[in-house]
Amino acid sequence: MKFNKTIYYFLLGTTLTIGITSCSDYLDTEPITDKIIPLTDAPYTTAGEAESLMTAIYVDLGNEYWQLDYFFNGDAQTEIAHAGSDNVQNFQMDEYRIIATNSNVNRDWNYLFTFINNCNKILNYVDNIPDPSLTSSRKAEMKAEAAIMRAMYNFHGVQLWGDFPLVTKAVIGVNDENFDEVYEQVYPTRKPINEVYALIISDLEGALANAPASSNKYRATRGLALSLLAKVYATKPNPDYAKVIDYTTQLMGQGYSLLPVYDQLFDGNHEANAESIFESNGNAGNLWAWGSSMFYGTDWKKFNTPSYDIVNTFNTEGDNVRKNSSVWFSPTTVSWSDNFWQSNNFPFMYKMRITSGHQNFYVMRYADLLLIRAEALVRQGNFTDAATLVNQVRARASSSLTPITIANTDDGINKILKERKLELAFEGHRWFDLKRTGKAISILSQQRDANGNLLPYVNNLNQNRLLWPIPQTQLDNNPNLTQNPGY
Repeated sequence: MKFNKTIYYFLLGTTLTIGITSCSDYLDTEPITDKIIPLTDAPYTTAGEAESLMTAIYVDLGNEYWQLDYFFNGDAQTEIAHAGSDNVQNFQMDEYRIIATNSNVNRDWNYLFTFINNCNKILNYVDNIPDPSLTSSRKAEMKAEAAIMRAMYNFHGVQLWGDFPLVTKAVIGVNDENFDEVYEQVYPTRKPINEVYALIISDLEGALANAPASSNKYRATRGLALSLLAKVYATKPNPDYAKVIDYTTQLMGQGYSLLPVYDQLFDGNHEANAESIFESNGNAGNLWAWGSSMFYGTDWKKFNTPSYDIVNTFNTEGDNVRKNSSVWFSPTTVSWSDNFWQSNNFPFMYKMRITSGHQNFYVMRYADLLLIRAEALVRQGNFTDAATLVNQVRARASSSLTPITIANTDDGINKILKERKLELAFEGHRWFDLKRTGKAISILSQQRDANGNLLPYVNNLNQNRLLWPIPQTQLDNNPNLTQNPGY
């Protein structure tokens, strides 16, 4: 087959995109290059280029996906928060009536593949960099970090969409010899869920030997790999709870511990702390943390408005410590109306409260994994040890919280879900917790307002709605993609 330059432009210009968008815009679709790139096994040649590629992976945490969408996706689709703001795309997501043309869904699809592509650049090409100052041990470490991050993004994708494309090559050029391979990467098919999980696990387990030490909170470390493995084995279609126990046991030997005071997690004075497994490093520079302004403050209506349900759950539990760290009620009247709160008593999510560009946030922290371990113990019938872990997390929050006991499996899962709700509110976990445990429809169908009335949209949620639609833009661009049922 003779290579055709027109095919090259069309192929790379249709689906591989770069750039950053605003809250309401699509990613621009444009060719990633304006010329044929000669094929080589070493498109990057210096240690500096390699380190710049690594920096790009972590600077992605300043992207719209992480600064806004990740938290919205995890909490506004649940009883913890309402959409807030005034974006109709977000209202669709909040009310379980997403359509395939939802621009937020499309941008998150694009963002995840942009992040994966950044990881693939390291995984595909760093070994061939000839610069002698880039040692073999550093190359191995870089590849481990990139593999952990790629696994995390594929984990996000498979949870959001189910069957998910596996893109493992960063395409830098094409000729008649590699055209078929490039086509499969640029126009990928969706792979079955079990195949996606197999790659995720392979990436993570393969990274353990060379990942950075767990003491580094701003990089993809051994501790992050162990944490992701525990969550992956708890989440995949056929969970392996023995593996969850194994990987959390290893994690517990990495030097992590709960902070003594819950609010120290969020006060901005205890960054990279002993409880942090992986966090963003908001530095008001190459990672400008703008997300706080999306959630906190009275200058305009915000996203992720805390629900009556979460406030009532804190109040009923007598959990003022975690409530005061999670929800802030404005002392002044806000300038907009709301279906759920009075304008003179309006709440905002409070865990991200620094608006100078320096806000850090947790991608993974130790309390989360203690509760994942407790969940696995319950599934194994070890109710006593599971309750001990839950009570460890509760006691850190407040000594006044009554210790729990667990009577049976369903009782244990319900109590752990409640504890995760109190502990991890507004950290982007709830939607995935409810789906993992099979409780999403039964719990979210009972969402009520302050007067006890069912919210009008709860019946929109059904089994099909637990997965997002494949974006229509992607279906239009890629004939090899298929749509999820119900869309």
